[in-house]
Amino acid sequence: MKLLLDTHSLLWMLADVESLSDTARRAIRDPENVLLASIASYWEIGFKVSIGKLALREDWQESIPRELTRNRVEWLPISVAHVNEVSSLPWHHRDPFDRLLLAQARVDGLHLVSGDGQFDAYGVSLVW
Repeated sequence: MKLLLDTHSLLWMLADVESLSDTARRAIRDPENVLLASIASYWEIGFKVSIGKLALREDWQESIPRELTRNRVEWLPISVAHVNEVSSLPWHHRDPFDRLLLAQARVDGLHLVSGDGQFDAYGVSLVW
């Protein structure tokens, strides 16, 4: 199964905090699953750090990519098809980063690891 980690799930996985559900934690740890992190999440992290809404270690730009490699998480680039899908999504969710993650999950047939209840309205497979 291919799992796309939403930004919170990605950060919680890397920090090994209890905020992940047991189901999400098992899916992430299953070596049969392919783990993906969107470039959109990395963009969101940088954005939130820059406006003071997220506090991370000073070396986060080095540590996050290193930890993704260590945890066998692959980067998912943003494609034209993903952006086109964003433009056709209904407006149940207004966050631009989350809308891009939803589009990526829909276009690429990915299971989205997220506890965000608003994602249910988009017909994506959620793991939580």
